[in-house]
Amino acid sequence: MNDALIIAGVIILCFTLLPLIRHDYWTFRVFDYPRLQKLVLSLVWIAVYLGIGLPTKPVLVVFALLIVVNTLYLLYLIFPFTVLAKKQVKKADQLDSDNSIAVLISNVYEDNNNIEGCLAVVNRCAADLVLLLETNHKWADGTKSLDKQYPYQVKVPIDNTYGMLLFSKYPIKNEEVRYLVEEDIPSIRCQIELPSGQLVQVYAVHPTPPVPNENPRSTERDKELLLIAEEAKKATLPILVMGDLNDVAWSYTTTLFLKISGLLDPRRGRGFFNTFHAHYPFMRFPLDHAFISTHFKLKTMRKEDNFDSDHFPIYADFQFEKIPDEEQEEAVLEAEAEDKEMAEEKINADT
Repeated sequence: MNDALIIAGVIILCFTLLPLIRHDYWTFRVFDYPRLQKLVLSLVWIAVYLGIGLPTKPVLVVFALLIVVNTLYLLYLIFPFTVLAKKQVKKADQLDSDNSIAVLISNVYEDNNNIEGCLAVVNRCAADLVLLLETNHKWADGTKSLDKQYPYQVKVPIDNTYGMLLFSKYPIKNEEVRYLVEEDIPSIRCQIELPSGQLVQVYAVHPTPPVPNENPRSTERDKELLLIAEEAKKATLPILVMGDLNDVAWSYTTTLFLKISGLLDPRRGRGFFNTFHAHYPFMRFPLDHAFISTHFKLKTMRKEDNFDSDHFPIYADFQFEKIPDEEQEEAVLEAEAEDKEMAEEKINADT
């Protein structure tokens, strides 16, 4: 048992330490994802150690101390996404339908044939803006019925798991399909006109993940996200960045994105809202996001029903306010000189 505890302790500590190595190769970046799982494993290790009577073998005592430190470190990292933490985006108190925008983000899983299930979720949510990802020509044809209630669309069906369909009840202006980093990975930049006439700058994104069968490194993903972050920082309009970022809410890259862009994460202070993987409860991560500028407050946010995809859809209803909330402006994560240098390095990296 002692040897098994030592081996398990080494594995758990390695899982925590690997993401601290700022290398883009997938073997380092993929361990950003399972932070909750690492915490659970650390707690199980401690429970077993206590259960076998607190063995006093020096090496086990050292490992026990290290695992306790590891647990506290993981709790510190996870805490901002629990309901005990301060909310980064405040709850909207005075509702204004003319300045509201509800969004539904759903990675449908390209090989999924349950298009009717997807349509049922879209119709039930009745969001103002719907982004469907991993949508090929089959999905584009199967969702044409949405054109009636969503008269404005930007459709980029591609048979490579990176197609996207954007549906809007509100007018879409200055739409542009861009291939920022990789020639077959699109993103959408457009402006949405709210009923009040207010324009919102929207970015729809779905970069490649750092996994062996997709992309062996995170360079392309990080570069695309940070290019958009720099654009968002310079924008004069309120901002909404939405999509499957293939990165968890607590990762170094997502935190860097928030620092460079000046955007806010409505998850902070509310919960994890894990959207992937829908079929494996123990291996779920928050990969689908909606980041907003300080002009918005949150009306509601929830995870929606799965329809045979590997992702759960996520729904968020935001309200625009002409004067940004001072507390939210203070909640923006500050970019230090080191952060700006790292962002510049990632943006200029060869891809």
